[in-house]
Amino acid sequence: MVCGGFSCSKNALASLNILYILVSFILIGVAAYAKAIAIVTEIKIIGGVIACGVFLLLIAIIGLVGAIKHHQVLLFFYMIVLFLLFLMQFAIACACLAVNDQQQKDIAKTGWRLAGDKAKIKVQDTFHCCGFEDVNVSNDTSTRHPPCTWSSKCNKGNTASCCTGNPVTGQEDTCPINTTCWVQLHDNISRGLKISGGIGLFFSFTEILGVWFSLRFRNLKDPSADPSQFL
Repeated sequence: MVCGGFSCSKNALASLNILYILVSFILIGVAAYAKAIAIVTEIKIIGGVIACGVFLLLIAIIGLVGAIKHHQVLLFFYMIVLFLLFLMQFAIACACLAVNDQQQKDIAKTGWRLAGDKAKIKVQDTFHCCGFEDVNVSNDTSTRHPPCTWSSKCNKGNTASCCTGNPVTGQEDTCPINTTCWVQLHDNISRGLKISGGIGLFFSFTEILGVWFSLRFRNLKDPSADPSQFL
């Protein structure tokens, strides 16, 4: 049976906006998690997903109030903004899914170069890795990393550059740690982008449903309202 009555349409639109509120928290939470696990990497696209979640939360509250009160102005505003949000969320979600491995590496490398020793130490301690792409400490200050003191292999008087934080000298330098941080960061960044993009893309199509429901609901007359107000 098609939901064509006033009460049915009202309840459907209100329920849809309650769903949007839940979806907004999911978007914010997933994107915040993806942003947090990257640590040194500032991925602005993921920040866009968080912004979409916040906007969706606000517009869902407006839509819920408009549906309950059958407020024409609120429903019109809700319909326009929700459609614009759909376009923005769809574009950002596609952008998240379109970031390839090389672009992820370039973003992560830029973040590593700009990060201070405190942030680099946090990455190395969290992921049990050493350096971005090279475990040895080079003379290049942009890719240099602090000593990997988290490893017990560096706490036995080991003079390797990765343990002391001093650049590699002329002689051969062998680091007892063989896992670089890019190997660890890559999986987390890739997973974060795919989850954020996938969830954002999936739920963006439900916003078109909200636009259609609100347009349809605005044109229905409230049977309990005074008929003279439509004159």
